[in-house]
Amino acid sequence: MINVIKPGLQTTVQDLGRIGYYDIGMPPSGAMDTYSFTAANWLVGNEENAAALEITYMGPELEFQSDTTIALTGGEIPPKVNGQPIPMWETVEVTAGDTLSFEFMKSGARVYLAVAGGIDVPLLMGSRSTYTLCGIGGFEGRALQAGDCLKLGSHPTKPIQAGTRVSAEFIPTFSKQHEIRVVLGLCSYRLTDESKDRFLTLNWTVTPEANRIGYRFKAERLHFVPREQPFGAGSNPSNVVDLGYPIGSIQVPDGVEPIALLNDAVTGGGYATIATIISTDLNRMAQVKTNDQVRFTSVTLEEALQARKEHKQKLQRLKAQIEKEGRGF
Repeated sequence: MINVIKPGLQTTVQDLGRIGYYDIGMPPSGAMDTYSFTAANWLVGNEENAAALEITYMGPELEFQSDTTIALTGGEIPPKVNGQPIPMWETVEVTAGDTLSFEFMKSGARVYLAVAGGIDVPLLMGSRSTYTLCGIGGFEGRALQAGDCLKLGSHPTKPIQAGTRVSAEFIPTFSKQHEIRVVLGLCSYRLTDESKDRFLTLNWTVTPEANRIGYRFKAERLHFVPREQPFGAGSNPSNVVDLGYPIGSIQVPDGVEPIALLNDAVTGGGYATIATIISTDLNRMAQVKTNDQVRFTSVTLEEALQARKEHKQKLQRLKAQIEKEGRGF
């Protein structure tokens, strides 16, 4: 068991998501930075989809009731065990009675805590991820609270020795300036040419409305091509006939403050989606925080697919490095 002494700002149980139910309005939820999440699981010998904790902005305080192995990855929130600093991106042993705590966030926005065997919560629609808007999945469908007790899983793990560390080439760094690649569409045709150019050349500042549902940005108003609204669309120029919202799609209600829709967002609606963040850069988006600045860069579908291919290759190299070092080869 893990006792929750302090829950942090928002700490939830997540895996890689509730896949296959988008057509009935169920978003995937799941870890927002899947790269860091996966690395953490591999560092403790878990399968990549084992449930772990996603820690946002401010870390929790947790007490371990048994000896186990943990790993922390993602943004830089310096961790401590019994008040002593421990490394991130490394396999760490803890013993019964040890307390894990965190200093203030230095960079990034989210940290992932994996524990050998995973976090044992019920499967719901094939996933252990928390979807707080509906109050389902994870630990009682909500973020952790003081006094909660998390049961550790007994899923088979591969032996990874303590001190196994991810090589520097595989550890991402985060600043306050972010470049996020997008594919324009589905409804970018609704913007004027000038506004499309402005969308891609402005530095957009992240507002305090930035969470697992979506991130809101501010810079300047974008303008839409005048038209007579079609039957079924709302009266505002930013309205279209209802369509699906891919994860990472960006809408601009009334042309003001674009919103990037993320893991817990609704799956469709009537706002024009002018661009979609490519899948690999959703990991970067997860580590953006309030008041950071984002520059959107347009890429082709072919470039997005190539980036995804390269990302998968990088993950395989990372896995091989962890397993080689973790088994003392």
